[in-house]
Amino acid sequence: MKILVTGGTGQLGLELIKLLPDAICTGSKDLDITNQDAVRKFVIQNDIDTVINCAAYTAVDAAENDYATAKQVNFVGAKNLANWAQNLIHISTDYVFDGAANRPYRETDTVHPLGVYGTTKLMGERAVLANARNAIIIRTSWLYSLNGKNFLKTMQRLGAEKKSIGVVADQFGTPTYAADLAVAITKIIPQMKPENAGIYHFSNEGQCSWYDFASEIMKQSGLQCRVEPITTSQYPTPARRPQYSVLDKTKIKNTFGLEISDWKNALARCINSKTK
Repeated sequence: MKILVTGGTGQLGLELIKLLPDAICTGSKDLDITNQDAVRKFVIQNDIDTVINCAAYTAVDAAENDYATAKQVNFVGAKNLANWAQNLIHISTDYVFDGAANRPYRETDTVHPLGVYGTTKLMGERAVLANARNAIIIRTSWLYSLNGKNFLKTMQRLGAEKKSIGVVADQFGTPTYAADLAVAITKIIPQMKPENAGIYHFSNEGQCSWYDFASEIMKQSGLQCRVEPITTSQYPTPARRPQYSVLDKTKIKNTFGLEISDWKNALARCINSKTK
């Protein structure tokens, strides 16, 4: 089996390559997934069996003024890969929901994205479902690792620079350690068959606010920076975020036999891995 990991220079891609050393890993400079002919040639020439699509336009705020680029990567790119991959694992987002729920979102719940990022990712999901021969879509949330740009690294940087910071306390979700999602994907690959195709949710277990997440980062990182709770209205952003985007993981656990770690334990493993 030959595996292609697109978005290989991102957080999840880098974790996958640790677990799949024989996989072909590409960034945007190696393979332009928005170019259908380039995708076709790459898949055929490299005899690719399975594609794990981690490539995405994830700049949530920038996307509000860059719909064209976000659509190209999140929709057109996903469609091209769906057309040529024998098996496709496509990574999506909790931002396909509007956050109005009062319980964890199931895969069958109504989608209603609030911004360009969520809208284009939903377009990508639908393109995959409509065009792929055998595909699994994994929606995830609040992804972080020790690589790239993410909330963990931002908080650690600010925590080392400042005595106090304000963090939004009225938006709730669940952090996802990229390494844990990567492990889950490696366990799903051998179980890819038509009866398992469809949409799944994955994050670490539990839920928290961004304020709770920041506070735990400071605590586990040994930083003395004080975290103050603020409201969404006190921290306006170009893109609206879902107020609540906790994901129900029952389906993915039952279908693929996965055990998922609590978000605090996952955070500890991530932070402690830096010293190993």
